[in-house]
Amino acid sequence: MTAALPSAVFTPAWHAELELAYARQQDWTRPVLRRHLGPLRVQKHLHAEGPQVCQHIIVHPPGGIAGGDTLHISATVGDNAWAQLTSPGAAKWYRAAGPAQQRVELRVAPGATLEWLPQETIVYAGAQAELQTTIELHGDARLLYWDMVALGRPACDERFASGHFQSHLDIRRDGQLLWHERQRIAGDDGLLDSPIGLAGQPVFATLLVTGDVSAELLERCRELPSRVRGNLSQLPGLLVARCLASEALHARAWLIELWRLLRPELLGRDAVPPRIWST
Repeated sequence: MTAALPSAVFTPAWHAELELAYARQQDWTRPVLRRHLGPLRVQKHLHAEGPQVCQHIIVHPPGGIAGGDTLHISATVGDNAWAQLTSPGAAKWYRAAGPAQQRVELRVAPGATLEWLPQETIVYAGAQAELQTTIELHGDARLLYWDMVALGRPACDERFASGHFQSHLDIRRDGQLLWHERQRIAGDDGLLDSPIGLAGQPVFATLLVTGDVSAELLERCRELPSRVRGNLSQLPGLLVARCLASEALHARAWLIELWRLLRPELLGRDAVPPRIWST
């Protein structure tokens, strides 16, 4: 079903909402709800891996997020369905006089799988980016989630000297907290260069996947050749990977290689990279 929400009162800022839902219908995962308000859309759904996995590409047509903008994305994956959500390119948060906000709410039903695989978030110097993500897993629901953040624009010698980046992430299973994280990085903060902070690296990335891996696979992941400073930790029911990098491309390459190794063991399917990642 596709529908537009009622029109909002005009304001100078962009306010956008996107609501998605997926259901398993026989052997197929199909989108059963797609509502939008403002400049957030999904492209036509794809079944590049076959009927079981439904892929959607989330598009923000303005191409950047400025002060006062608000984005709200929600997605529900129904029983035994499998959704893979990604983006066509980097999300850019521009220099602004006031904060811009993004709220993501994801719900995964028993037997279902969600892969949340957006491309990088670039936070310009002077931006005021505030992100909040909540993920609710039910029963034996499975999750593979990543995010990549680039502070400033090193390619044009722009240091993250002003503004702030703020991120909240909570993951729960049946109401029990699995992961609780709060970040706030201010422009020109000492932690940008501190060895106990970002150690002078403008890019940081995280991958979280439910389940437990063998010691042999964990070691293979740790031995991946890469240009990042990264490592993995196995927590009860949750594998955590983190890295620091000098460029978003290096962090992205590392996450994709981890995804290639982990997806078959933890999700039971070979990794098939979305074509949008190659364009």
